[in-house]
Amino acid sequence: MSKEALTPRFVQLGVAAGDWRDALRRGAVPLLNAGNITETYVDNMIQAVETLGPYIVIAPGIALGHARPDRSVLHTGFSLSTLTMPVEFGSQSNDPVDIVVILAAVDASSHINALHHLATFLGSKDNLALLRGASTPADIDEVVDRINKG
Repeated sequence: MSKEALTPRFVQLGVAAGDWRDALRRGAVPLLNAGNITETYVDNMIQAVETLGPYIVIAPGIALGHARPDRSVLHTGFSLSTLTMPVEFGSQSNDPVDIVVILAAVDASSHINALHHLATFLGSKDNLALLRGASTPADIDEVVDRINKG
């Protein structure tokens, strides 16, 4: 996979979130810490859901937080978080959410390959079971390897 490949430092297990806004904020922490995004990007993701509804809840239990590429994205990247307790986004068909993916892209195309790999991973029940059951660094490494292999 290309330079936007997921690495273990962008995976968080057992994140505690009080609500969907908190889930997005906490899910973005690895990208903030790495300098991929600014706080403005997190605010933009939340504003998008407030304006457009829970369109980011893309499958049962899975939210793909993102906003438009702008100056608040410094480097394309992904983070992946599991939540200790699922949260409601307001999606009748896909709530509650216990997996939060944050996508930050500097443009409209640089993330497409990585997004394809991620979608392939998330489309497998076995992979989702691995992710939801992950608790150790070795588990994280296995998740990351499976995502990056596509």
